[in-house]
Amino acid sequence: MQHWAFKKPPIVRLPPRSNAEVLLVKGAQLGTIAVGLVAVVFALDSGQFVLAPVLMAIVIGLMFSPVASWLERRGANSAVAAAIVVLLFLLILALGMLALAAPLTTWLDLAPQVWAQLQFHMAQFREPMNVLRDLREELRTISGSDNVTVSVEEGTAVESMAVLAPAIIGQVLLFLASLYFFVATRNRSRNAILRLCTTRRIRWRVAHIFRDVEQSVSRYLLSITVINVGLGVAVGAAMFAIGMPSAALWGALAAILNFVVYLGPAVMAVVLFAVGLTQYDTLSGSLLPPLVYLGVNLIEAQFVTPQVIGKTMLMNPFVVILAIAFWIWLWGPIGGFIAIPMLLVFYAIAANIVPGMDWHETASADALANRATHAKPRSTLDGPR
Repeated sequence: MQHWAFKKPPIVRLPPRSNAEVLLVKGAQLGTIAVGLVAVVFALDSGQFVLAPVLMAIVIGLMFSPVASWLERRGANSAVAAAIVVLLFLLILALGMLALAAPLTTWLDLAPQVWAQLQFHMAQFREPMNVLRDLREELRTISGSDNVTVSVEEGTAVESMAVLAPAIIGQVLLFLASLYFFVATRNRSRNAILRLCTTRRIRWRVAHIFRDVEQSVSRYLLSITVINVGLGVAVGAAMFAIGMPSAALWGALAAILNFVVYLGPAVMAVVLFAVGLTQYDTLSGSLLPPLVYLGVNLIEAQFVTPQVIGKTMLMNPFVVILAIAFWIWLWGPIGGFIAIPMLLVFYAIAANIVPGMDWHETASADALANRATHAKPRSTLDGPR
């Protein structure tokens, strides 16, 4: 009996890639990623009218999602819970506007007087400004750019408001509709996305991303809101103690601006310095309000916030500054508000894509090396055991 011997196909070994080929492949991959990022930035910029209110609604919806979940556990329909969340948000917004309306109207009426007093106090800086002006004129003479063309744009403020009003109303309506439908359909949307996942491992990762995003963003925004309210009360009391008029207004403004970390307190200090120039006769006296505010803000930033939020929620300050600068450059004040929540979303996604990576903590190199030494080997795509 003859036995047929089946030979295995020969193994074809490709020659190893040269350094130039590896460099070209890596360069092509980085180039593709860079082009994709630029395309995303241009898309966000071009779609600001639609994307800004929708993304703002998602952030606010994540903030109020624990309230909606609590209502649903008490037997409320998802549509009813979403309507209650929208009404609660509008109620909080209306109460804040009513509290600020009276003192803000007073200061708007005093704006011409405040401007005149600011000009009087800033007169002592006129001499250095004159020196700079003379230097500018000399540079213009040297460069030959004496002829200056002044163009006056046509149109009044009323015409501008008539053009902007429909756009603002449309964005507000889009924001409210997006907030309602996001809260009402958040569970169904999550389940629909999970059903699209082909494997159990991917489904497990995506489910954890949804969980971490909702928990981190809602926890951060709710905690920061409570902290900022406390900061506003403390600043208002401090301004009242040093004799600043409309202390409640400055407390509320401090609470609002503190949502934009780093930049908000800086703007608040400048505002208080300008107001201090109108209330005190000396320059040293006008420094009292911003110094008192910065002292209260320092206590909040260094002691209160780390204790309430926890060290695991603290982020790299340099990354925070870059995120705030990027979103403010892209979308203005709305971008400044959503910068930190979007950074938390990125952290949640990255932490589940790269398990074991501590995106929030600032651990030392020795601690990371020690953790890597004692860690158990595990695949990055492993699901729950």
